[in-house]
Amino acid sequence: MLKPLHKFVQWQISTGQLDHWTAYHLAGGAFICKVSLWLGLSAFWAVMAVFLLGLLWEIAEYFIEGTEEVYGTKSKWAYNTAADLFVETGIAVWIVL
Repeated sequence: MLKPLHKFVQWQISTGQLDHWTAYHLAGGAFICKVSLWLGLSAFWAVMAVFLLGLLWEIAEYFIEGTEEVYGTKSKWAYNTAADLFVETGIAVWIVL
């Protein structure tokens, strides 16, 4: 019998939420947040910079890569996009707390 955490991770992988790019989104969110803070932005605007740049990136991916062409289904694309925005914004929130 699978453990609950293992089931959760397997579900995230099968729905397209976790992939090999997730770590890059985490690193990008942390980097953008730290640079924003170093440039004098408030904690709120540092997090917003990460979210807005992440959103722009996801829009660019939509036009460049498409949805079903890369992810197989629109559902997997939507899960992946939401997860990418969540992890990069989440790491930024964690940094400013």
